This record gives sequence, structure tokens and C-alpha cells, in this order.
Amino acid sequence: MRKNVSIPFMALGILFCVCLIISNILEVKMIEIGSITATAGLIVFPISYIINDCIAEVWGYKKARLIIWAGFAMNFLAVAFIQIAILLPAAGFWNGQESFASVFSATPRIAVASLLAFLAGSFLNAYVMSRMKVASNGKRFSLRAMVSTLVGESADSLIFFPIAFGGIVPFEDLCKLIITQAILKSGYEALILPVTIQVVKYIKKIDGSDVYDKDISYNILKIKEV
Repeated sequence: MRKNVSIPFMALGILFCVCLIISNILEVKMIEIGSITATAGLIVFPISYIINDCIAEVWGYKKARLIIWAGFAMNFLAVAFIQIAILLPAAGFWNGQESFASVFSATPRIAVASLLAFLAGSFLNAYVMSRMKVASNGKRFSLRAMVSTLVGESADSLIFFPIAFGGIVPFEDLCKLIITQAILKSGYEALILPVTIQVVKYIKKIDGSDVYDKDISYNILKIKEV
């Protein structure tokens, strides 16, 4: 049987993967704004959670599961190609090899941390969003979006920072990073929530989809069930 692909779903899926790849690269840089220390990935990574919320709300958990694994695969592929680029011999006239390697050589450790944290956080986000939608009969989207993001972002930070920066960043600073990152990312969601609400309404209107996940499997490995 032929399965049609929704253009809004495809567009959000592509944006989701792009945001993950960019954030994985930006996570290498630590930024400091006033007394707040975070990773540069903060500027783009929360968008992936907003997209996750939109997909889970409109098309359900099964579609969100598919996109999460697609994002994981694309992120892994990007890391692999970056490492190949580092290993390839630099041109004799190019003096940027050391700078290139110093930035991207940190990618494998951060990538492992990012991929594991991403899987845990994204699936928790989609699961909470899905279950709360059924429980609330589709009402209180704002509450569902915030709660699911807080759960997902907290799990993400708790996994990412100890793996990525353990032994490099002092323990006290590591704890501050975990708390700060989770709060800032959730705050990001709250700030852009009015836009998210309008996007979800618009997609539901043009796509005609509003899935309620009743009697489905939440097994993260059942990718073929879409």
C-alpha cells in the first residue's frame, strides 16, 4: 500500500535533523553571558524539542519516534564524515589543519554524550507529550509542551554534561551547567511557546492530522510502526 508523505511533516523532519547536527558542532564551544555559563548549542538545540512537540502533537508518537531515529542517524553520519575530514592529509599551502582539528577533534566524545542524551531526552519528551495528550483529551497544549520539555531537557542535561565534560570541568561547575542548561532550554521553550502554538494550529489545519496515541507501543525500537 502506498504511503503519502506530508509536506509539513517532511519539512519539520529535515529542520529537526539540521538543528541536531548544528547543535552537536556548537556544543564544543563554552559561552559565558554575565554570570551564566552554557554551551553554544543552546542557541539552536531547544528548537529540536519544539519540533518534537509539534510532531508528537500533530502526528503522534510513532511519527516522532521515526524522526528521532532519523535525527540520530544523520548526527552519527555527520560525526563520521567530520572525523574522516580530520584524518585526511591537509594541503601543503593550507595552515588551518591544527585549528580545524582542535575544534572538531572534540566531536567524538561530545557526539557520544550528545547522541545518548538526545535519545533519552527526545523519547521522554515525545512519550510525556503523547501520554498527556490522551489523558487531557487534547486540551492544555501549553502545559503539555512545557512539562514534556522540562522532563526531556532535564534528562538530556543529566546525561550529556557528565559524559561530555566529566574530568574536564570541575564538579561544582558541572552541576551548575546541568541545572543552568535545563532551565535555559526550558525557558527557551516558554519564550517561543506562542509561536509553537500557532504553528501547531496551522499544521493541523492544512494537514488535517491530529493523532491520539491510543493502544500503541512505546517501544523505541519499533521504527517500522509508523
